[in-house]
Amino acid sequence: MFELGNTAALIWDIIFGSIGTGFAIYGKRQKAIVPLWIGVALCIFPYFIENVYMLVFVGVVLMAIPYFVRV
Repeated sequence: MFELGNTAALIWDIIFGSIGTGFAIYGKRQKAIVPLWIGVALCIFPYFIENVYMLVFVGVVLMAIPYFVRV
């Protein structure tokens, strides 16, 4: 039914969506714009990337942005 690539992408989608939800909630409660928008991006971007390696790369880069960008 599922191929290995599809299953891996599904699992990474769930992981990045969960982390994105956490970022979005944190950003909203703290009134911090960067974590809020990164959280939204983490929830949305898996819909547009099919390659698992690119999915993980983009997800890790997005998660690192709030650490380096302090506004």
